[in-house]
Amino acid sequence: MHKRLIGNLNTAVLLFDANLKLRYLNTAAEILLADSARHLVGVSAKELFKSSDPAFLKNLKHCVASVEPLIDYALKLHRVGHGIFVNFSITPLESENNLTEMLVELLPIDNRLRISQEEQLHAQQNTARLMVRGLAHEIKNPLGGLRGAAQLLDLELPNNELREYTKVIIDEADRLQSLVNRMLGSNELPNKQSLNIHEVLERVRWLVQSECGENIKIRSDYDPSIPELLGDKNQLIQAVLNIVRNAVQAISTHGNVTLKTRICRRVTIERQKYKLALRCEIIDDGEGISPEMLNKIFYPMVTGRAEGTGLGLSISQSLISQHQGVIECSSEKGRTVFALILPL
Repeated sequence: MHKRLIGNLNTAVLLFDANLKLRYLNTAAEILLADSARHLVGVSAKELFKSSDPAFLKNLKHCVASVEPLIDYALKLHRVGHGIFVNFSITPLESENNLTEMLVELLPIDNRLRISQEEQLHAQQNTARLMVRGLAHEIKNPLGGLRGAAQLLDLELPNNELREYTKVIIDEADRLQSLVNRMLGSNELPNKQSLNIHEVLERVRWLVQSECGENIKIRSDYDPSIPELLGDKNQLIQAVLNIVRNAVQAISTHGNVTLKTRICRRVTIERQKYKLALRCEIIDDGEGISPEMLNKIFYPMVTGRAEGTGLGLSISQSLISQHQGVIECSSEKGRTVFALILPL
C-alpha cells in the first residue's frame, strides 16, 4: 500500500541503503532522471550523481555520518542532454538506533518556473492577440471601401495607362486584406479526429525539404510507440510548418533541422495535469535567437527578419492552444529547440 502511494507521488523519491546504493525509486524519479528503475536500482549514489553538483554526494555522506535530516536548494542535477535545478531533501531512516536507509526527495525548480512563465506568457499573448484583432478589424472596413472605390474608378477611366495605377491600388489592397485575415487568424474550431502525429511531421518534412534543397537536411527522430492523438490534421500541419520554415530560415547555407518525438509523463499544461503528453521538438543548428527576442517571438508582428511578417509563430501558438497544448522555446548558438507539448 505504501509503495503504491509513493509510486504515484509527483515528487521524485529515491531510497538508498546505508552504503548509498539505490534500492528503490518511484515513477516521478524515473521521469526526472530519464532512466528506468531496471537500469538504476543497485547503482551507487557516486555513480548516479557523478556529473551533477558535488553537493549531492557530499550531503548524502554527511547524513550518513550525522544521521540527521538535511535540505539543500537549487542543486544542478545532470541528466541525458541537459541539466535541471532541484531542491534536495534527505531523511535518514533508523531501525533500533542503526541507520538502515536514506530517503531522498528531489523537487525540480524548473517545473515551477516553467508553469509560472507559461501562465504569464499566455496572458501577455492573449492581450496582444486581442489588441491585434481589434486593430485588424478597424483596418478591414476602410480597406474594403478603398478597394471598391478603386474598382469603380477603373471602370470609368478611358486610358489603359491610368488603369495601371488603379490596378496597383487593388493589388495592394488585396495584399493588405490577406495580411489582415492572417492577423485575425482562423475562426474555425478544430475538427479533431484520431491521427498519427508522424503523418503530420512527415508531410511537413517532405514539403519543407522540397523547398530548401539539398544543403539543408530535414531529419527525423521519432518514437514509434507514441499512440494516436485527437487533433485537427490541417491545423497541426500548419502549426508545425510555420516553425519548421522558420528553422530553415535560421540556417544560413548548410545545416540540419531535426523533427523529434518523445512521450512525457505527468505533464502540467496551464495548471491542468495530464498522465501522458507528446513532446514534439523542432531542432535547428542555426545562429540561434537572441535573449531579448526570445520572450517576444510568439507576439504578433514581432520578427527578427526584415522580410518576415511576425505572424507565423503567433498563429502556431494559437493553433496548438486550441489543442490544449503549448509551445516552448530554448535557444543558444548552434541549437534552437521549439517544443510542441500536446496532451494524449
